[in-house]
Amino acid sequence: MEVRVLRYFLAIAREENMTRAEERLHISQPSLSKEIKKLEDELGHELFIRTNKNMRLNDEGMLLRKRAEDIIAMVDKTAEEFSQLNNIIGGDVRIGCAESYLIKHLARSVKSFKEKYLGFRFHIFSGDTEPVAERLDRGLLDLAVIVEPPNLSKYNYLTIPGSDKWGVVMRRDSRLAEKSEITFEDLYGLPLFCSEQSIKVDFPRWCGEDMDKLNFAGTFNLAYNGSVFVKEGIGYLLTFEHIIDTSEESGLCFRPISPVLETDMYIIWKKYQVFSPIAELFVKHLRSEYS
Repeated sequence: MEVRVLRYFLAIAREENMTRAEERLHISQPSLSKEIKKLEDELGHELFIRTNKNMRLNDEGMLLRKRAEDIIAMVDKTAEEFSQLNNIIGGDVRIGCAESYLIKHLARSVKSFKEKYLGFRFHIFSGDTEPVAERLDRGLLDLAVIVEPPNLSKYNYLTIPGSDKWGVVMRRDSRLAEKSEITFEDLYGLPLFCSEQSIKVDFPRWCGEDMDKLNFAGTFNLAYNGSVFVKEGIGYLLTFEHIIDTSEESGLCFRPISPVLETDMYIIWKKYQVFSPIAELFVKHLRSEYS
């Protein structure tokens, strides 16, 4: 499999149309069709459902798309790192981030670092700890910011100052909005939303064996999307303080849970990782600020 042909394949997968893909790639349709046919022959499977107007991925094509996107991302990142080997004033660093108010500390570190290295560019991928750590393990990220204790056998880490406080985001006209804090008993029987990671890691710390008494009606990996469902009166969002707009105009409010549940945040990177020059300098900068 050639990287060039995988790029052709992804272009067709995104456009779902050979003509639009050839225009995007600046390659003739006969040549593009020939390359895709060679790829299918090499793999021993057709990759598209072809109609007169469109080309949609079949199951085999969807499998290849995921693999191809990872391969292309890794190839591009590797080429990027080699292009920056002699560049000590700039370059790209890719960081995976969990949702948290504490990200402000990372933003401040990026700002102070960029004042010294003007060519520094950062790229943020947002998600829960699991997908972020997975991308870090595959080499698609240089660093990750996670909200659960790191695996010390795999990662080096720095602890970000402060901690996130858990609570409930609800409509201001909810009966619970009258309370200053929310207990386990207050939540019993209510439709609740939070991330899958929180259900597995955080709330067992809070309510232990009584977890099965809570009604988790849905999950979100981005709290903002969960807040939209709260506005529509579908349920209550369990999340960190300061993540969601709870101003008077928003129609929402935040109430902390009791007993208090807090989560720390960590910057991690793989042990024995070889960084690009700019990423190495950025890690040293973070160490100087958080060690």
